Order: sequence, then C-alpha cells, then structure tokens
Amino acid sequence: MNNSDASVRAEALESLLIDKGLIEADQIDQTIALYNERVGPMNGARVVAKAWKNADYRKKLLEDGSKAIEEFGFVGGQIDKLVVVENTASVHNVVVCTLCSCYPWAVLGLPPRWYKDPAYRSRVVREPRKVLEEMGTVVPEDKLVRVWDSSAEIRYMILPELPPGWSDLSEADLAERVSRDSMIGVEILGAV
Repeated sequence: MNNSDASVRAEALESLLIDKGLIEADQIDQTIALYNERVGPMNGARVVAKAWKNADYRKKLLEDGSKAIEEFGFVGGQIDKLVVVENTASVHNVVVCTLCSCYPWAVLGLPPRWYKDPAYRSRVVREPRKVLEEMGTVVPEDKLVRVWDSSAEIRYMILPELPPGWSDLSEADLAERVSRDSMIGVEILGAV
C-alpha cells in the first residue's frame, strides 16, 4: 500500500467514524495537533540538548528521568517511569520492547513502524550489532552494545553521545540536530 492508498483509507475511516457519531471532527483535529505540536521527538531533543549543556541537569536526568523532565510539562503519556541511559565512548545503548511496543510517547512521539515489527523486537536482543548495521549504524567493535527492554512499567530513552564539534552550539541548535532514532539508539549522531 502506498501513501496515497493509506491516506484514502484514513479519510474513509475518519468519515465513517464521524458519520456513525463515534467521534467528532474536532477531536481528530485536536489529536493531530497534539502529536504534531506537543508530543514528539522534539521534546526528547530538548531534554538531550539541556543535558549536553548543563552537567547538573544531565546528572539529574540519568538518576531519575521522570523527575528530571517534569519541568518541561510534557503531555502524551508513557513517561511515568522514564529511565535515561547514556551512550559513551565505551558503551552504545539501544532500546526495544520485546513484548509489544512500549515506548515513551511524550518524549519520542509515535513509535516508528520498525520499532513495532516482530523482527526488530526479537533480533535486536540476539544480534544488536547486526541489526544496527542493517539500519545503517555501525558501532565500533571496541564499544559494548547494551539492549534495554522497555515494558509497561519502565520506558527507556537514550542520551546520545555529544558528537565532536557540537559542544559550542546553543541548546536550541543542538535540539534541532537530535533525532528520534538517536534517542532509541539506532542512530549515532554526527556519524559519517
């Protein structure tokens, strides 16, 4: 199914739900606005950028992610127990949910299709380097790869390693460069 087929089906489903009185058009518009403007990877990127620029905040974030992000007032859920793990020169972390697709929506937005795919969910645990390489991310052999399994109780987010040459950027500029995939651990920022 291509994007135009999906769009036609989504519009047909929306019309049917409205016609049956199950939902109102403004509810759909509000939900779309919520995920476009208030919930998403731009929230996580702000958290990452602040942690890169502020050592005290970084420490607080790594100690208790949920408490550290309270000041942002994010909405969208799935962050009651947010654990943030840090990529370093010696460790690369990656996140999965092997049972379903538990995911911190408020800071990462809607989960990507591949995150919910059974192949990713099972393979990244068994052969993380190979899966990451297939996704275009080569982790150096001297780096340990750790896989974190999200659950209904705990959601994980990665604090990516600050790329060389980015330390002089402003917090806002850093946030613009942080990707959702880097906060899941399937992308290394600044990698060529």
